[in-house]
Amino acid sequence: MKAICFYFEVHHPEQLRRYHFFDIGKQHDYFDYYLNRTEIEQLAKDCYLPANKLLTELIEQYKGRFKVAFSISGSAIELLELHAPEVIHSFQALAKTGCVEFLCEPYAHSLSSLSNDTTEFEKDVKRHSLCIEQLFGKTPTAFRNTSLIYSDSIGERIARLGFHTILTEGAKHILGWRNPNFVYHHPNNNKVKILLKNSKLSDDISLRFSSREWNEYPLTAEKYAYWLKESLRDSDVVNLFLRYQAFGKYNLPESGIFDFLRYLPHYLLDEEEYAFLTPSEATKTFPSMEAIYVPNPISWTDEERDITPWLGNELQENAFEELFALSKKVESVPDDTLHRTYSRLQCSNHFNYMSTKFIPVEQRLKKVSPYPSPYDAYINYMNVLSDFTLEVDKALAKEIRSGVSLQ
Repeated sequence: MKAICFYFEVHHPEQLRRYHFFDIGKQHDYFDYYLNRTEIEQLAKDCYLPANKLLTELIEQYKGRFKVAFSISGSAIELLELHAPEVIHSFQALAKTGCVEFLCEPYAHSLSSLSNDTTEFEKDVKRHSLCIEQLFGKTPTAFRNTSLIYSDSIGERIARLGFHTILTEGAKHILGWRNPNFVYHHPNNNKVKILLKNSKLSDDISLRFSSREWNEYPLTAEKYAYWLKESLRDSDVVNLFLRYQAFGKYNLPESGIFDFLRYLPHYLLDEEEYAFLTPSEATKTFPSMEAIYVPNPISWTDEERDITPWLGNELQENAFEELFALSKKVESVPDDTLHRTYSRLQCSNHFNYMSTKFIPVEQRLKKVSPYPSPYDAYINYMNVLSDFTLEVDKALAKEIRSGVSLQ
C-alpha cells in the first residue's frame, strides 16, 4: 500500500482592538469584535462551508476511501460557534462519516510549548482535547503543535500527555538525506511515531497553485496525482499538511482550486495500490523507518522552518517573557474570565505580527498583519498586557484580603 495523508489546519486568531496607552487602567475590552466577526464570516462563506461540502461529497462518492484530518484551534472554534455555527455543524457532519480525524493542539494556538517554566502547555492541550471530544464525540489520539512547532523535548511533553502520533515539518536541516515520506519515531521512545510534512508537495498547493509565474502553472489534478505517485515510488506515505484557507482564500475559487480537489482522488483511487489515510491510521499501518533527531525547535513557517517568526527579535522575546511570567499569578486567581482572557492573549499570531523578518513573496499572502509595523503590534500588545496585569494584581490582592478576613 502507498498512502496519502491530508491534514488541514483551521485557525483564526482573535484580533486585538487598537488599545492606547491612556486606555490602561480604564478599558478592559481588548478584542475587536466587529473585525473578528467580519473575517470569520467571510472565511466561512469563501472557504469552510464550500470546502466541507466538497469533502462530504468526496467521502460519499468514494464510499469511505477518501479520508482527511483536521485540527481546529480553540479561537477558531469559539469564533465559529459565535458567528458561523453552521460551519461547526458541517464539521460535525464530517465527523459522523468516520473518514475524518480531528487532532489535538494547544487550545489557544499558543507558544506555550516553548515555555519550560510553566504548565500552560499541558493545561492548554488538555482543554483542547476535552473540547474536541465534546464537539465530535471522540477523544483525539494524534497531536499537532501550533504551526507544527516540534523538538525532541517538546515531543517528550506531548508523549507524557498520552499522544503517540505527532505531526511536524519535514525541515531539510533535520531530514538531511532522509525522505519525509516515511514514518519516524522519537529518539527516546520508539512508540511515539512522527509524521513529517512533505514541504514541496504541500506548498505546491498552498503557496504556488495560483501563481502564474510558477513554471508548473497551471497545476491540474492529473499532473499532481502523477507527482504523488512518483514521490511514493520508493516510500510509504506522502504527508500533505496545509492551512485550510488554501481552499478559497489563498487560492480563490476562480483559480480552480475546488475543482482540483474534486478530481484529485479520481486519479489516485483508480489504482488499488493507493489509499488515503488519517494520521493515526498511517502510523498504525506503516512501521517506523528510524529515529528522527530534532534538538532545536522547528516549525512549518518561513524559509528557515524554525521559531524565529515568533521569537526572532527583542520585542517578541520581551512580550513572550512578560506574558508567561503571569502564569502563576493567573493560576492563583479563581476567576474564569481572567483565565479565558489570559488564554486568548497567548495566541501565536500576536507575536508573529511583531516579526521583522524578510518574508518571501510567495508567503506574503499568508501573513497579513492588521498593524502598520511590527513596532505598532508590539506597543498595542504590551498596552493590553499592562492593563491585564493590573487586573490580575487587583484580583490577586482581593483574593488575599478575602483569605485574611476568613482567618
